[in-house]
Amino acid sequence: MYLYTEDYRNLEIFRATVCLLGMPLFYLYVQAVCYSDFRLKWKHLVHALPFIIVNLIFIPRIYMRISDGSFIGVLNDMSEIYFIQIVIEFQYAFYIISVFLILKKYKEIYLENYTNTGVSTYKWLFQMTCVFLATHSVVALKNIIRYSGFREIFLWSNVLVGSIALLITCWFIMKALNHPELFRGINSKLKLTKDILPEVEEKLELVNVQNDLINNQITTLKQYMVEKEPFLDPSLTIQELGNQINMPVRDLSILINHHMKQHFFDFVNEYRIQKAMHILKDESKSQLTVLEILYEVGFNSKSSFNSSFKKYTNLTPTAYRNAS
Repeated sequence: MYLYTEDYRNLEIFRATVCLLGMPLFYLYVQAVCYSDFRLKWKHLVHALPFIIVNLIFIPRIYMRISDGSFIGVLNDMSEIYFIQIVIEFQYAFYIISVFLILKKYKEIYLENYTNTGVSTYKWLFQMTCVFLATHSVVALKNIIRYSGFREIFLWSNVLVGSIALLITCWFIMKALNHPELFRGINSKLKLTKDILPEVEEKLELVNVQNDLINNQITTLKQYMVEKEPFLDPSLTIQELGNQINMPVRDLSILINHHMKQHFFDFVNEYRIQKAMHILKDESKSQLTVLEILYEVGFNSKSSFNSSFKKYTNLTPTAYRNAS
């Protein structure tokens, strides 16, 4: 590799700076997975500016300072390379924080508006981001060793980093292939209850019927949930439920997430669990398996059903059936 790059120095410098595109691409990827309405736009090219600027400014300076002869050794000792490494670290910190903020908002919006297994998307992206953070820590340590004079250790650290990258890539691809539901995404235009609450409360105070109206809405909603069982739809969203009961989605969101002090996710799953408990206790349906029951009550994931059931009853579905 070193003999090749001696003759093609531009490729070696390009390879050294292309990592400035890594975190911007991961940042955009996380947005694309989280939000179904995400589209690449021309404005997103701004994320490529560090890569472009570093190459435009430093590549000519690097070429001018390197004479004929050994290229790699001189390149590694140049102050420009140190500065590029510093830029990479600052850029990484900025994007890793931005990704965690995106995931935090995604989870909040999801819990207030959806009921299917989209939380698994959050868990997967959060795990992946943590793995990337841990891996980058190894890379940062490798770079410290690189400039400390321990050449032999640096070469072994290259092997370690390459192996980790291979394992992460395999895990990433297998996870994506086996779990296509991770890529359904949510609507990024949805607002959190805390953002729309002041406006709605102000409207209610003007007519001075806040408490009575809220109590009536809660009663109507609970009666509808029991009689019509909309929760049996595994892909039920707060928009769809609002349409069914003729209530604006923002009012329904505040009613459930603020006044009833429940996330929409937990509110709907509570009815599903109650339905499942009734079936598990019904001796005439004892032939039904737990898997059949979870699909019947609106869940589409065994892990999500088990965790929700245990959260509500402190028992697994099988233990609850045996105890009934």
